[in-house]
Amino acid sequence: MQKTTRLRQMVLALAALCPLAAQAAPDAAALRQAIDAAVAPVMAQFNVPGMAIAVTVDGQQRFFNYGVAARDSKQPVTESTLFELGSNSKTFTATLAAYAQELGKLALIDHPGKYVPQLKGSALDKATLLHLGTYTAGGFPLQIPDHVKTQGQLFSYFQHWQPDAVPGKQRNYSNPSIGLFGHIAGLALGGGYADAAERDLFPQLGLQHTYIRVPPSAMASYAWGYSKDKAVRVQPGLFDHEAYGVKSTAADMIRYVQLQIDPSRLTPALQRAVQATHTGYFKAGPMTQGLGWESYPYPVSLEQLLQGNSSDMAWEPQPVQAVPAAPAAATAVALYNKTGSTGGFGSYVAFVPAQKIGVVLLANRAYPNDARIKLAYAILNQLAPAAR
Repeated sequence: MQKTTRLRQMVLALAALCPLAAQAAPDAAALRQAIDAAVAPVMAQFNVPGMAIAVTVDGQQRFFNYGVAARDSKQPVTESTLFELGSNSKTFTATLAAYAQELGKLALIDHPGKYVPQLKGSALDKATLLHLGTYTAGGFPLQIPDHVKTQGQLFSYFQHWQPDAVPGKQRNYSNPSIGLFGHIAGLALGGGYADAAERDLFPQLGLQHTYIRVPPSAMASYAWGYSKDKAVRVQPGLFDHEAYGVKSTAADMIRYVQLQIDPSRLTPALQRAVQATHTGYFKAGPMTQGLGWESYPYPVSLEQLLQGNSSDMAWEPQPVQAVPAAPAAATAVALYNKTGSTGGFGSYVAFVPAQKIGVVLLANRAYPNDARIKLAYAILNQLAPAAR
């Protein structure tokens, strides 16, 4: 109760400095003062060693860096520090699959057996790639089961898997589901997922310091994550690349957010792919599930964001309703977001294209989602008037 009260007081204090529709945007000094004051108690409360925050307002970037990338070396966090993104990696997986569709290499209405022959005729093959990408295939668990140790065992698991619901009726947030989705995208583009992402996607997005496999030349910039005060980094696992394996910097991630807001600098195919990831397919509570990104009608309340990013949404089956296809000219005003964690890192990304605002939070500790969302929500309230 005491932690919750302190966080709520922090959010109210920061938001009060600039109500959403009342005042002009704060200048750079005022924004820094407000964000500094908001970040300090979060880092202290959850023992976060380092945090990189980036914001964009009407195409302009600002960076706010705190603490250290590694406790032993005391190397300070900068906008060039590499953090593990955790499940924010899923937005790249979705973009790669959407790009493959734009190139005619796959279609979201295809079934998995078209690309993985051993799945033909299985219960899983009744689902489509869209169901895999939106966690609605019928009841996959959050994680790959412990007894599945090899890729051969993994595909045997898929072959014999039995659903709890028909496709499109239930959302089960799932690494196996998005992992298979990304695996198939990699096959469709030629080679594995990591090769396709690092060869076809990251360079076209202009992300010069975003990796799945961190090269030796970038290791000095790779932060250490912390879990119970032990320095850790993500370990190899089945479908790790597709589900939680991307490492990036605040500088690259805010560029990525700016391309979500305005993808016009991209090639036509990639521009359409980015826009396709914003399409909502299934509504679960206050949240609408797209490919990678999750969205909410804007303005959105803090309570709705917390509910949509709650542990129940991650761990429990959620009944869903299909979202009717919108006319091509429809431009709904929405906030898009995604959380992500590995054993030692926590991330959160949110943006509102119609307001031309966005925020990236990267930290080398997996502190609670609700603290990330409250902090980001307060920052967005600071930014919104600047885009009016």
